[in-house]
Amino acid sequence: MTIYGVALLAICSLIGALLGDLLGIALNVKSNVGGVGIAMIMLIAGRVWLAKRGLLKPQIKFGIEFWSALYIPIVVAMAAIQNVAAAVSGGPIVVLAGVGSVAACLVATAILIRVGCPREEERAAPSPVGIGSEAAE
Repeated sequence: MTIYGVALLAICSLIGALLGDLLGIALNVKSNVGGVGIAMIMLIAGRVWLAKRGLLKPQIKFGIEFWSALYIPIVVAMAAIQNVAAAVSGGPIVVLAGVGSVAACLVATAILIRVGCPREEERAAPSPVGIGSEAAE
């Protein structure tokens, strides 16, 4: 049943590449624009669609999860390499924009970790009496 995962992946990849090329043409760019992202979104949407219709049997689910686990990191890494090559040949402002966006993401992640993570004492605090304790029984 792994073959169904390959089929869904292939369909999503082909449609994503086609739509990315069409988007590139529409934007007057000589490149595929967003084809990988479109394909990943379609892969996720296809899996959800199959699950809602009751067509996602365990073997099919395993095939889709297996190939999507391989597809996403490999294709994203390939796209990142192409983007870096295009950025370096595009000039210093493009490289500066890339470095700036990565730095902004790192800062935002650090802020979210500090703000959203409870302190050690708060995580280990016992539940109040009467809520989820033996005393309530």
